[in-house]
Amino acid sequence: MRTDAADTYSYLGPAGTFTEAALRQVPEAAGKTWRSVNNVGEALDDVVTGRSIAAMIAIENSVEGGVSATQDALATIPGLRIVGEYLVRVNFVLVARKGTTLEQVKVVNAHPVAYGQCLEWLDKHLPAHGHLPAASNVTAAASLLTSEVADAALAPPNITEHYDLDVLATGVENNPNAVTRFVLVSKTRELPARTGADKTSVIAELPDDTAGRLLEMLEQFATRGINLSLIQSRPIGDALGRYRFVLDLDGHVHDERVADALLGLKRFSPNVVFLGSYPRADKQRVEVVTQYDNDAFVEARDWLRGLLSGEPASPAGE
Repeated sequence: MRTDAADTYSYLGPAGTFTEAALRQVPEAAGKTWRSVNNVGEALDDVVTGRSIAAMIAIENSVEGGVSATQDALATIPGLRIVGEYLVRVNFVLVARKGTTLEQVKVVNAHPVAYGQCLEWLDKHLPAHGHLPAASNVTAAASLLTSEVADAALAPPNITEHYDLDVLATGVENNPNAVTRFVLVSKTRELPARTGADKTSVIAELPDDTAGRLLEMLEQFATRGINLSLIQSRPIGDALGRYRFVLDLDGHVHDERVADALLGLKRFSPNVVFLGSYPRADKQRVEVVTQYDNDAFVEARDWLRGLLSGEPASPAGE
């Protein structure tokens, strides 16, 4: 039976992953079909080809920084929009086949990001261990039941709800406060409504490698009172020293200051990719000083319009 794409959401599976936990936060996805995929590329391909209405993908971690595979895909696949962001606390347990002891663990199966987030514990308690990379945290655990190449795996705390495994250790992450930021990506051109607690994501390239170009780009935002919550460089790939920048701005494109900054960025950069404006996951309202609020920009435009039309100047203070 064919599944309606309007009722399908793609996510990095299988069931039990942190990505699935993020998708559970989307009210619109409740009761719909959830399609498990193997990687970010497959998830976004589902959206592009119409197999899914949206895909949940990881884009940033509070410990490891930006997820390069996601950022590169969003930069090169046209027509995608971020319509929401979601935060998931990331903790890990070390699991093994029934009867395995910690002393018997020689090889640990783990997703590379998870491995990096647990390396301090592993080096301390299993100093001679080897690492076998996995496609996802749940896949790492599931493989223990079908292969004996690895002795243990790093997995989400709820993994034993899905697989019959023993937990050898809990709280193995380097940072117990680690959080991963996920975004819901779609092809829709409709912008989520402005809430006052919003974020806008763009990707931009510098026009050349002349000294000061990065500063010029950042000034587009600084001079309009816009805070950048993420600045990440990624190689364009066509030559050494050529980079694009992934930027998260505090605010919505419907905010006058953000719209004005994007116009300036477009004039400056040879390639700007608008990824979307969407509500912040933390719901923290964006605070703006008076000279950068919407009324200030409207007043400035009206003042200029009056100059160009020859209207008499208003008395000071009016």
